[in-house]
Amino acid sequence: MSAPKPVTAGIVVIGDEILSGRTRDINVQQIAEFLAPLGISLTEVRIISDHQPAIIEAVQALSARCDYVFTTGGLGPTHDDITADAIAAAFKRSIDVRDDAKAILEHWYANSDAAITPARMRMARIPEGAVLIDNPVTGAPGFQVENVFVLAGVPKIARGMLEDVADRLTRGAVTHSVSVRIDNAREGDMAAALGKLQSAHPTISIGSYPWFEDLGGGKLNRGVALVARGTDTSELAIVEMALERLGQSHRDA
Repeated sequence: MSAPKPVTAGIVVIGDEILSGRTRDINVQQIAEFLAPLGISLTEVRIISDHQPAIIEAVQALSARCDYVFTTGGLGPTHDDITADAIAAAFKRSIDVRDDAKAILEHWYANSDAAITPARMRMARIPEGAVLIDNPVTGAPGFQVENVFVLAGVPKIARGMLEDVADRLTRGAVTHSVSVRIDNAREGDMAAALGKLQSAHPTISIGSYPWFEDLGGGKLNRGVALVARGTDTSELAIVEMALERLGQSHRDA
């Protein structure tokens, strides 16, 4: 039986508030964590402004390179929420208020004693042929066009929408990881050994990540975390043992 083929995803984070630093993005992390158990690897992330040509270019580029693309942001009721229009333009589709999306909003706002205003009705504008994505938090749906899933920018809403997306995704080979923590070590001391190990195991991704811990009184503890990631658990176990030996050699030095 052949191993599952790699399945990849990209994310387009949309919003001037992210680029300005006013809002901290956490959607990339939660989408990546959602995809990992499904065997879908996140390979690219773009953060762009609320500018339609930029959204179109980013979505078209990632849609061509990745199996799936997720966008976050720009689905609200205000003038700067232009994601739906940009996605429609990216795929050369018309866009208008759709009856099923309108019904969802009418039901939601009726139950919350809020009026359906023209601004709120903007959230029922859906590109032609798109499949709705359920929003269990605030009602206003996201949507899917081809391999692009358009989610809200509010993290709680985006996470809720992902639950409606899972069954639409093809699973790939799950990536596993192992790590070895080495105290009182520096990356430069093990760079050559890590390079040789990587060359010997090209299907495993090996990285080194320095860490620092303030002990107070002007004292600093430092070290390196060695991390290996791959889909072949047998090969990964071999690399883990090699990393353990490398770590032990530095501990004994």
